[in-house]
Amino acid sequence: MKYLQNINSPDDLKGLTIEQLETVSAELREYIIEQLSNNPGHFGSSLGTVELTVALHYLYNTPYDRLVWDVGHQAYGHKILTGRRDRFPTNRKLGGLSGFTNPEESDYDTFAAGHASTSISAALGMAVSASLNNENERRIVAIIGDGSMTGGLAYEGLNNVCSHPNNLLIILNDNNMSIDNNVGAMQDYLVKLTTSHKYNRMRNHIYQGFKKRKLITEKEKNLVLRFNNSVKSLITKEQNLFEGFNIRYFGPVDGHDLPGLIRILRNIKDMEGPKLLHIKTIKGKGYKPAEKAATIWHAPGLFNKETGERIVKDKKNQPQLYQDVFGHTLVEMAEKDERIVGITPAMPTGCSMTYMMQRFPNRAFDVGIAEAHAVTFSAGMAKEGLIPFCNIYSSFMQRAYDQVIHDVALQKLKVIFCLDRAGLVGPDGPTHHGVFDLAYMRPIPNLVISAPYNEHELRNLMHTAVHGNDGPFVIRYPRGQGEIPEWQNKPRVLPIGKGRKLKDGNQIALLSLGTIGNNAAKAIAKAEEANISVAHYDMVFLKPIDEELLKEVADQFKCIITVEEGIAKGGLGSAVLEFLAENGYRDRHVFRVAIDDQFVTHGSIQELHEITGIDEKGILKTIEQVHEIIQPHPVKSIELIR
Repeated sequence: MKYLQNINSPDDLKGLTIEQLETVSAELREYIIEQLSNNPGHFGSSLGTVELTVALHYLYNTPYDRLVWDVGHQAYGHKILTGRRDRFPTNRKLGGLSGFTNPEESDYDTFAAGHASTSISAALGMAVSASLNNENERRIVAIIGDGSMTGGLAYEGLNNVCSHPNNLLIILNDNNMSIDNNVGAMQDYLVKLTTSHKYNRMRNHIYQGFKKRKLITEKEKNLVLRFNNSVKSLITKEQNLFEGFNIRYFGPVDGHDLPGLIRILRNIKDMEGPKLLHIKTIKGKGYKPAEKAATIWHAPGLFNKETGERIVKDKKNQPQLYQDVFGHTLVEMAEKDERIVGITPAMPTGCSMTYMMQRFPNRAFDVGIAEAHAVTFSAGMAKEGLIPFCNIYSSFMQRAYDQVIHDVALQKLKVIFCLDRAGLVGPDGPTHHGVFDLAYMRPIPNLVISAPYNEHELRNLMHTAVHGNDGPFVIRYPRGQGEIPEWQNKPRVLPIGKGRKLKDGNQIALLSLGTIGNNAAKAIAKAEEANISVAHYDMVFLKPIDEELLKEVADQFKCIITVEEGIAKGGLGSAVLEFLAENGYRDRHVFRVAIDDQFVTHGSIQELHEITGIDEKGILKTIEQVHEIIQPHPVKSIELIR
């Protein structure tokens, strides 16, 4: 590296020539490829924003000027140029850099960005704050793209941009995963015209002259802007959504032409009022395999950078991924019932809805990054007699909470919510961990909430949701491999709200929910070796919870351990405590093994299970502590509360 190794902050860019900056861009792209080939992460998006990142940090006074990135997928180059190059090999590892922008990590990260479509609203808030605080020299830039323009929040932000005085610049990074406008000679001409200093100086002088003579008001200015936009639409024979919001539009321009980007940004950065620059980029730019297969190379895992060959673990005799069990089972069920349809918000590969799309392309729908729409769209289908399987990552389902309550549960519509990535998901960290779903779903009336112990139970629950229940049904399951290689059982319909005993015991009862019960089973086996007798129950359903089973447990055991891969407050442990308190079992002691009241960092799933105490060792430690408590002692109090 000729230049990149000497860049420790954006200030080091400002003394370089344009030619030198182009070399920096090439080195930055090569560095990202090198690092991600050995340490997996979000690959294609950051390669596509290399030139934009260099141009922004070259021209703007960051971190005083605010760059607000939409989804941190785009921001690896930003991290490397802002003093984190040497730490970048720790990206997404326990104790290392976050895979997304994180203000706790750096002042250059102005806003946490793990979920999509937030940048415009957040940046608008910052721009209005700058105006109210008389910080007129502070520049605010929102960088949105990579599919984020399908999110409703982006349009709510756009709708509000012209409601308040601000100088916000929105950069739409269009990599054909969001909006795709035609580029032609007239567009190129208009870009050069409308971004030039002479044009905009003349435009402003005319406006100021009219305003001084009281020939135009602020309201009439917007009318003139609309008229100008109409003329431009007439010339180009294209409508422009953004100009419909009274936002000045520039573009589309080549997002990989660094000199051109710098020229345009320099010309428009000090313009008053909100504006949008539309740049066209290639996802995976500079790495041919990624350019050819953007979806695969969004987050490809390990790969050989020389050959482009992805390094995939040998799956022979290995359990299937839970997402693949879902995908194959959905196709199997859809072949027998034409009412079954599949819906996912922009995650067909991640949740394996692709199998349904291949087999029944007219019955599977990717609605883009639009979780709230996915839920209400599913509700509309259910209202007309279809049976929608709405598959959304647990963390992303948080964005559609109102729709679950109002549009599905209230109307008792038969929508089957499959919450993929439930529990701790690993390197993506706190914005993606699916640890809140049990707690936020449990208070909602009319919902059935379930979690499978293994792949067979996942298939059973999918069949139960269709054939054994008439209303909304939630199935949550984790990221990664299952438990049993032979996953294709003959599915059966389970009794709603009934758990099952997995193992007898006479000293302690352990109640688990979901696949984390497998960790509990291993811990119980170790406890048995130490002559600690633990009965194990798989609850299967959080709601309705099996009250007959709980009564049986409470009548037999003084000490109960609950184990769940979710937040402690409001989940399985809370439900058990409520049942005991409401049914007179107030001398029973419940010890909750769950995730404490905190946001969990990023790291491997195994590491995160260990630090949160829900791995085999952590559960065994709790069993041993509870066993110590129940041994006869002259004076002993219950001290362990989890």
